[in-house]
Amino acid sequence: MIGRVIKEDACVAEGAAWLAAHDPRFAAALDQVGDLPLRLRPGGFSALFDAIIGQQVSTQSAQAIWTRLQAAGLIEESAVRNASEVELRACGLSRQKIRYAHALAAARIDYAALPQMPDEAVIATLTEVPGIGTWTAEIYAMFSLGRADVFAHGDLALQEAARRLFGLDERPKEKQMRQMAAGWVPWRSVAARLLWAYYRVSTAKEGIR
Repeated sequence: MIGRVIKEDACVAEGAAWLAAHDPRFAAALDQVGDLPLRLRPGGFSALFDAIIGQQVSTQSAQAIWTRLQAAGLIEESAVRNASEVELRACGLSRQKIRYAHALAAARIDYAALPQMPDEAVIATLTEVPGIGTWTAEIYAMFSLGRADVFAHGDLALQEAARRLFGLDERPKEKQMRQMAAGWVPWRSVAARLLWAYYRVSTAKEGIR
């Protein structure tokens, strides 16, 4: 079953109001960060390919590689599937990311079917592809599909934000984050937006690109 889908700023505002009423610490965080961003972005092959490019490199490096790929006409599924290792390496991809890029292009995911699939099925489908981990699949579900109740439990910025906001002695691990986030149903994606915003305010660092 598919739950709530975030389509506009009003949806995020509704979720933020629910969280603030649910926990005064969320209310205090919202006072600091202001309105939360919608952050919706197009889905499809290019969105996942971009996510692979951004793994374990700086935002600036990822953007530079993506710009070169765009200039070379290598951001669409068929183009990447037919691209040689030499062509992709010339754009800045490592050998491992070239393997992931080709695996994603060869997977032929039915992107049009994903919006009709439950969250768990979306994540399971995407993580079958080498190079697409749980975090990437969760981010895709949140921001490309607009799912309102998905949370990236393994995200370090979310974990650190939770530690700061809830006054924890240590940064919560993924298992503890799952337990905490269970209390934020049905607005876990908005809780993630709030915690990312709080992370940036409290540390002056960018959580995700």
